[in-house]
Amino acid sequence: SLFKEGEYVDVTGTTKGKGFSGVMKRHGFSGGPKTHGQREHPRSAGSIGQASDPSRVFKGMKMAGQYGNKRMTARNLEIVQVDKENNQILLKGAVPGANNGIVYITK
Repeated sequence: SLFKEGEYVDVTGTTKGKGFSGVMKRHGFSGGPKTHGQREHPRSAGSIGQASDPSRVFKGMKMAGQYGNKRMTARNLEIVQVDKENNQILLKGAVPGANNGIVYITK
């Protein structure tokens, strides 16, 4: 068998897509105040830059957008059990992707 119990492997898969998400869900921003004059944007990002200098938004600014549906590798997951009859491997830890999704296991 290629894999043995007790070994550690890397598992690569496609994460579950979350659609177009705001900055609170996507980047963990805390949001703005819910009261005291705040009316329309309690979940917005706030300011995204300075004034007339530098007159632009810096590259890499965390904003709302597509979240999930990306390739991700979970490293160093332990093999708990190898079932040769059913062609299955039991891993300890979280595996990226939806149920019945395709994953790649590498040593």
